[in-house]
Amino acid sequence: QVQLVESGGGSVEPGGSLRLSCTASGVTFSRYVMSWFRQAPGKEREFVSAIGRTNNIYYSDSVKGRFTISRDNAKNTVYLQMNNLKPEDTAVYYCAGSSTIILSSYRQASAYAYWGQGTQVTVSS
Repeated sequence: QVQLVESGGGSVEPGGSLRLSCTASGVTFSRYVMSWFRQAPGKEREFVSAIGRTNNIYYSDSVKGRFTISRDNAKNTVYLQMNNLKPEDTAVYYCAGSSTIILSSYRQASAYAYWGQGTQVTVSS
């Protein structure tokens, strides 16, 4: 049974940092494309970042230069380092994984088979 478990969310002031983690079980992790999405209240779930099987990396324009995605295949874990956080980054953050996704679908939530339960990130003064 595939399971993704996120951790690391919390509340920070603008300009602060958080590091999210997502640990997978029941998968051959190195074969999976892993991504982060987020969903703010009243908004659709949106793509944040993805890291491929060979560590090719993609970011949304809204987080490029502030967020860094990485993975540790030995620990079955993907990370999202978030720096210089802004109030508009406030959302529930979800990790997602797929072993069959193609490059052109990385940014589409519907293309991912497995999801974590989400972790809340709140940026407020």
